[in-house]
Amino acid sequence: MKALVLSGGSGTRLRPFSYSMPKQLIPIANKPVLEHVLENIRDLGIVDVGVIVGDLGPQIAEVMGDGSRLGLRIAYIQQSEPLGLAHCVRLAQPFLGADDFVMYLGDNMLPDGIADMDRTFRTERSAAHLAVHKVPDPRMFGVAELDDARRVRRVVEKPRQPLSDLALIGVYFFTPAIHRAVDAITPSTRGELEITDAIQWLISNGHDVTASEYTGYWKDTGRTDDVLDCNRRQLEQIRSDTAGEVDAASVLAGQVIVEAGARVIRSRVDGPVVIGAGTVIEDSHIGPGTSIGRECAVHDTVVTDSIVLDGASIRGVPGLRGSLIGRGATIGVGRPGDTHHRLVVGDHTRIVVAA
Repeated sequence: MKALVLSGGSGTRLRPFSYSMPKQLIPIANKPVLEHVLENIRDLGIVDVGVIVGDLGPQIAEVMGDGSRLGLRIAYIQQSEPLGLAHCVRLAQPFLGADDFVMYLGDNMLPDGIADMDRTFRTERSAAHLAVHKVPDPRMFGVAELDDARRVRRVVEKPRQPLSDLALIGVYFFTPAIHRAVDAITPSTRGELEITDAIQWLISNGHDVTASEYTGYWKDTGRTDDVLDCNRRQLEQIRSDTAGEVDAASVLAGQVIVEAGARVIRSRVDGPVVIGAGTVIEDSHIGPGTSIGRECAVHDTVVTDSIVLDGASIRGVPGLRGSLIGRGATIGVGRPGDTHHRLVVGDHTRIVVAA
C-alpha cells in the first residue's frame, strides 16, 4: 500500500504567509503540518509516499528531503496548476501503479491518527473508504450520505440543502478502481476534476464505497485561527525537556521544551511552550500555548497563545496574544518621542492594535 499526500494549492486563506511558503510548512508545536501528516502515514506501516507539490515545491523538498528521516521514501510529483483532487490522482498514477493507497490532504491535522480507518479498509477493501466527520455547516464541504450499513449512497460537493452532516475531511482510501473513475469524469463547472465526482462514479457503477466517522480532533489548517487552535492542542501533549540553557533568574512552570542551543535569561515561561534551538528569550514572559521557532530573539516582551516562526525578532512589545509571526519578521518599539506606529505590511495581512 502507498500514500498520496496533496501539498500543492495556493493557500489563499493563509496569506500573506502562503505567498512565500507552502501552507503545509506552517509549524504546529514547532513541527510542520506536513510532518504531522507524514507521521500519521508512517504509523500505518506505509513507506512509499508520493507528495503532490506546486510552485513552492522546492521548499517542501528542502524541509522533508527524501523522507528517510521519518523512515519513508518520498517521491515528489509536480502539479503545474491546481486542477482538482482527482487530477492529482491522475498525475500520480505512474507512481501508484496497481497498489491500494491512502490519499491525504497535506494541510489536515488529525492528531488521533487514522489507524482504525486503515484497518477497516484493509479488511473490507471497498473500492473507496472515506473519512467523515460531523460538522455544523455541511454546505462548506463535500458531504457523504450513508445507508444503515454505513455504505455511501451519494457524495455531494458543497450542497445547498445537505441531507447529511457528515463531511469529507481529506483522508480517502482507494483501490486501483479509482483510476478508471478518474478517467471517466469530466471537469466541473469550476474547471477541476473533483474527487467527489470520481467517488460518485464508483457508486453509480456498482462499486462498494464505505465510510468511517472520525470522532477525534480535526482541523483544516487553512486559516490563522485554526493554526493557533491546533498549536494549543498539540502543545497540551508535550513533556518538559530542557536541553538548552536556563539561568538562575528564570522560572519555567508547566510543560516547557527548551531545545538545544536555546537560552532563557531573566524570563518566565508558563507552559505549555516550545522554544526552538538557537533562540534567545531575555527579560520576557512567554505564556501558555506559544511556540517559538529556531534562531529567534525575544527581548523585553510578553507573548502568549502565539506562533513565532524561525528567525523572528520581537523587542519591547508588552502584550502579544493570538499572533502568528512570520519567518524573519521584526517587531519592536520605535525611538523615544515617536507618536505614531510604523508598519511595513504585506498583502492580506491582518493587524489588531490595542485601544
